[in-house]
Amino acid sequence: MAKLTLTTFVTLDGVMQAPGGSAEDTSGGFAHGGWSFPYADPEFGQFMAGVFSRAGAFLLGRRTYQVFAAHWPQVTDAGHPIAEPLNRLPKHVASRTLRELSWSGSALVRNVAPEVAQLKERLEGELQVHGSAGLVQTLLANDLVDGINLLVFPVVLGSGKRLFGTGVVPAAFELSESRATGTGVVISVYRRAGPVRYGSFASG
Repeated sequence: MAKLTLTTFVTLDGVMQAPGGSAEDTSGGFAHGGWSFPYADPEFGQFMAGVFSRAGAFLLGRRTYQVFAAHWPQVTDAGHPIAEPLNRLPKHVASRTLRELSWSGSALVRNVAPEVAQLKERLEGELQVHGSAGLVQTLLANDLVDGINLLVFPVVLGSGKRLFGTGVVPAAFELSESRATGTGVVISVYRRAGPVRYGSFASG
């Protein structure tokens, strides 16, 4: 059975929209695309290479898939730590509007909750989600997430799509790894740890 893991870049105020470039996602009038780029360094690259090395398959939202499909098939270096697994492994694309997928190894997911649950049962290793803001909301609302690689960048934007929306199912996670890069990106790895536990600081 596969574990579904999210790898997400977020700002200090929780924005995950368009971290990689100005044209990546301008929906809602978002004008801050590319905010993660100035903070990339070798430590960041090493962590991301490690994440991709554990992938068994990918699950992507429509917009993220289209951004990836326009770029990564052009990177043909067999030793590239990100292009190689992306081009080789299965890619499952959550979309109700796309009709054709040109990137080799791609398949459509029409009904996310039941189909992703089936994918987790059928696949091995990590079923990895990168970016995919809308898809992430659906996965969190249906309690399908087993782990989160959260990369928090030292910037505040004030607007944009947030990682955690109002429909998230309450869940507890445990921190299994944490570090900071030289540019101030805090990388935290969380694993699912059952239901939320409650208590009170009130006396009596």
